[in-house]
Amino acid sequence: MAFVAKPRRPSSRMASVGKPNPIDVHVGMRVRLRRTLLGMSQEKLGDALGLTFQQVQKYERGANRIGASRLFDLSRVLEVPVAYFYDAMDDDVREQSPGQLHARNQEPVLYETDPDLLTRRESIQLVWFYYQITDEAARRSLFDLASSLAKGYSGKE
Repeated sequence: MAFVAKPRRPSSRMASVGKPNPIDVHVGMRVRLRRTLLGMSQEKLGDALGLTFQQVQKYERGANRIGASRLFDLSRVLEVPVAYFYDAMDDDVREQSPGQLHARNQEPVLYETDPDLLTRRESIQLVWFYYQITDEAARRSLFDLASSLAKGYSGKE
């Protein structure tokens, strides 16, 4: 008796075009954000986890899904609770979980590139530099200056 594989419909993990689920992308972005805030290279993170830097890159892009045990290891190396990787997730991303999609019998809506300003290198570096200022009054002054400039630029009060 020969084994014949049944054709598979696209899973909620990957759409038929091969793009990652938005939740996997979000978790990867949070890994990248924390790693960068710690000033850690992809290579150093990979070494701590027994991975190559290319594997870390794939995790950060959401191209490879991060399993529970790996997420646990990441939380320890990056010194954050596991819940950190799911923080700041938009409701529309939450709705793309495989369980939610299955319940509605829908395919995932795919992420566009760079959906979140906090994942940009410039944003991460700015936050990192900000927290390097040890004088609280100086840090607060910089915060107030940035806030004032942003309001003046956007026209918002």
